[in-house]
Amino acid sequence: MKIICIGRNYAQHIAELQNEKPSEPVIFMKPDSAILLKQHPFVIPEFSTDIHHEIELIVKIKKVGKYIDTKFAHKYYDEISVGIDFTARDLQNELKAKGLPWEKAKAFDGSAVIGEFLPKSKFNSLENITFELTNNSKTVQKGNTSHMLWKIDELISYVSHYFTLKIGDILFTGTPEGVAAVKADDVLEGFLEGNKLFSIQIK
Repeated sequence: MKIICIGRNYAQHIAELQNEKPSEPVIFMKPDSAILLKQHPFVIPEFSTDIHHEIELIVKIKKVGKYIDTKFAHKYYDEISVGIDFTARDLQNELKAKGLPWEKAKAFDGSAVIGEFLPKSKFNSLENITFELTNNSKTVQKGNTSHMLWKIDELISYVSHYFTLKIGDILFTGTPEGVAAVKADDVLEGFLEGNKLFSIQIK
């Protein structure tokens, strides 16, 4: 499986990082080795002093697809959750300044938290779902899919023009504002419409 991530999909997050608003979705990838194993803590890597949390709504692909039309994209997934795209912000800024790829800052081991999946049928509308991240029981990020620049089905269609989607692939759909550094002993918990889908300790 592969992890496909979308950057800059919420206007206020674009603004907080002083990035340029894109004219089309920004895509980057994480390998399967980026998945943080269940029941494991997130250990801050030695190559960064500024690891940021980025909570995102995530989607699990259920069948193979290529050149998917937006109106048919809903047939390619049945489950959604929330996850964290951990980012070495200091390293990312350094790489961006040099015009280099982000992989070292985004795709390192343990950089992808994947929460428990729920059936999408549980929700009335995927275009109006609230999700949030708490750090030590305090809300630090809160988003709603209604604020996405590109909706889930639009993203699936767009991505499938470049990469064949396969069963088990995970799509990270972008993070809202509020990203910030984590530190040892933090406890991060992710919620989707009030359902707690992961709890991660930082070490």
